[in-house]
Amino acid sequence: MEDITRGGQFLVKETKCENVFTPEDFSEEQIMMRDSVKEFVDKEIWPNKDRFEKKDYAFTEEVMRKAGEMGFLSVAVPEAYGGMGMGFVDTCLVCDYISGATGSFSTAFGAHTGIGTTPITLYGTEEQKQKYVPKLASGEWFGAYCLTEPGAGSDANSGKTKAVLSADGKHYNITGQKMWISNAGFCSVFIVFARIEDDKNITGFIVENDPSNGITMNEEEHKLGIRASSTRQVFFADTKVPVENMLAGRGEGFKIAMNALNVGRIKLAAACLDAQRRVTSNAVNYANERIQFNTPISSFGAIRYKLAEMATSAYAGESATYRAAKDIENRIKLREAEGASHQEAELKGVEEFAIECSILKVAVSEDVQNCADEGIQIYGGMGFSEDTPMESAWRDARIARIYEGTNEINRMLSVGMLIKKAMKGHVDLLGPAMKVQEELMGIPSFDTPDYSELFSEEKEMVAKLKKAFLMVAGAAVQKYGMDLDAHQQLLMAAADMLIEIYIAESTILRTEKLAKKEGESNVNEQIAMAKLYLYKAVDVVTQKGKESIISFAEGDEQRMMLMGLRRFTKYTNMPNIVGLRETITTKLVAENSYCF
Repeated sequence: MEDITRGGQFLVKETKCENVFTPEDFSEEQIMMRDSVKEFVDKEIWPNKDRFEKKDYAFTEEVMRKAGEMGFLSVAVPEAYGGMGMGFVDTCLVCDYISGATGSFSTAFGAHTGIGTTPITLYGTEEQKQKYVPKLASGEWFGAYCLTEPGAGSDANSGKTKAVLSADGKHYNITGQKMWISNAGFCSVFIVFARIEDDKNITGFIVENDPSNGITMNEEEHKLGIRASSTRQVFFADTKVPVENMLAGRGEGFKIAMNALNVGRIKLAAACLDAQRRVTSNAVNYANERIQFNTPISSFGAIRYKLAEMATSAYAGESATYRAAKDIENRIKLREAEGASHQEAELKGVEEFAIECSILKVAVSEDVQNCADEGIQIYGGMGFSEDTPMESAWRDARIARIYEGTNEINRMLSVGMLIKKAMKGHVDLLGPAMKVQEELMGIPSFDTPDYSELFSEEKEMVAKLKKAFLMVAGAAVQKYGMDLDAHQQLLMAAADMLIEIYIAESTILRTEKLAKKEGESNVNEQIAMAKLYLYKAVDVVTQKGKESIISFAEGDEQRMMLMGLRRFTKYTNMPNIVGLRETITTKLVAENSYCF
C-alpha cells in the first residue's frame, strides 16, 4: 500500500505532481456527467435567471424536481437507497457545475443534497435510511436543516430548542425557534437539533414537516442575494417526534452538525467554481464587444489585468478543490477496503481532511466575490444594472463567506485543527519547526541553484513558504501554548499563510502534471497562472508573517524571525508579473471565454 496522504500533511511533506488529481484527469464517465449537468443548467436555469431574481420560489422547487428526475440529487447516495453511489470527486463535480448560474438554485441544491440528506445517510439507522433516503434521492421529498437559532449562530451548540420525552417514552416533544432555514418553504423533512434536559451537547432528530404537528413558519426572508432560495424561520410547539427518529445517539447532535459542515465546506468551494468561470467568460465577451476610444476595452491594460486575475483565481481554486476531493475519495476507499461501512468510511475520510475543507471554503468563497466584483467593474455602469448578470452574481456570492461556518471561524479552525493533529501525532509539525529554527541559526547557502527545469524555483519557493509558516506558527505555539485560541488575530494571520501555501502548491502541481502530459509549450497560459498565483501568495505570506512576528516577538527574537521571513520569501529570479498577465489575457481574449 503506498503511503497515503493524511490531512494537513501537505505542510511537512513534499507532494509529487503525479500524486495529485486534477480536472484534466476526469474519466470519460465524469466528463459525460459534467456535460449533462452543464446542458441541464444551460437549458433549465441560465435562460430563466430573471425568474430566480424575481423570487419565484415555486420555480426553484420545479427545477429541483427536474434535477431529481435527472438523478442529480442522488449522486452521493449509496445504490442501496436509490442513489447512484458515485465517488466523492463526482459529488464535487456535479455540485461545481450545477451551481454556477444562480445562487438561488445552488443553495436549494446544496442544502438538500448536503445538510438535508447527508446526515441521514451518514448517521441514520438502517430503518431511517430505508424510509427517508430514497425519497430524498429522487426529489420526491426535499430536506432542510434546522441548526441556527436567534441566539445560536457560530456557537451552534448553544441552541435553546428543547426535546422532552413523553410520559409513555414513545416520542419527544420538540419546542423552539430556528432561523435561516434553507428550503423551509417546500421541504418534507427537517433535520432538527434540540437539547434533551440539560445535556452538554444537542441531539439530532428527523422531523417530518406536518403543519398539524405544531410546525409553523414565518414569511420568506428578504435577502441581499439568493433571492429565490426559500429561507424562513421555523417554529416548533410541542412537535411530536417518535423516539426512533432520533439521529445517532443522545447528545451526538453537535458532532453530526460539525461533520455535516466539513462535507459542506468542500462542496461549497466546488459550488463557487463554475460561477467564476461564467463570470469570467461573460466579462471577456463584454470586454471584446465594448468599444471605447475606437478600441475594444479588452485591449486596455487596466481591463487585461482584471481578466488575468479572475481567470487565475478560478484555475487555482479548481486545482486545490479537486486535489482535496480526490484525497478524500482515496481515504474513503481505503477505509472501505479495510472493512469499514460506507457511513464510517465517508465520515472518517472527510474528517481526515477537515483542514483542507476549511482552507478551500475560505479561499474559494472570497475569490468568487472578488471575481464578481471585477465583473461588475468591467461592465462599468451596465454591471450595476439588473439587465446584465453581474450584479446578481455579486449579490449571490456574498452569502458564501457566511454559511457553512463563517470564514473567520474556518480560518481559526484550519490552524486549530492543524495544531490538534500535531498534538495527536498525526502530523509531525514539531520536528520540521525545530529544523527551521536550526536553519535560521546556520549560515545560508550562497550557491546559485540550477533552475532550468520547469517550476524548480517555484517549488523551492513553496517549500520556503512552508518554513515561514512553521517558523511563525511554531514560535506562537511555543509562546502561548494552549492559550493560542485567545489570540485570534494571530490565528487568522497564520491561517492566511496556510491557505496561500495550499492553493499555490495545488496550482503548481496541477500545471506541472499538465506540462508533462501536454508539453510545456502547449500550456504557456497555465504556467503563467501558476507563477502569478505563487507571486501573490508570497506577498500574503510576507505581509501576514511580518504582522505576526512584530506583534508577539521582540528584541533579538523579532530580528531573527524577520530575517528568516525575508530569507523564506526571497525569489532568486523575480517573475515578470505584467508579462504573465499578458500571456493569460491574450488567450482569454482570443478564445472569448474562460478556456482552461
